Amino acid sequence: MSTKKITYPQYRKYSNGKSYFKVYSENKFEEIQVIGSKVTLHTFEAKILPDRNYIYDLTYNYKEHWVECKQEEFESLKKAATHS
Repeated sequence: MSTKKITYPQYRKYSNGKSYFKVYSENKFEEIQVIGSKVTLHTFEAKILPDRNYIYDLTYNYKEHWVECKQEEFESLKKAATHS
């Protein structure tokens, strides 16, 4: 794993605009999913290694699957989101 210093939160999204991520730490993130006009918010806490690996990739190896997202973009969508 990388030893590069990272500051949290980190913001990512899929380039198709269907999922947005706010990574709080190496163990926790939120995902906003956009499906048509419906916007849902999901909170995840890593409990097993594959989950921690996913968060690691979101943080350090994101350029393969995600692009950076602006904090304002994430927070604006979050206001429109419903929890599920």
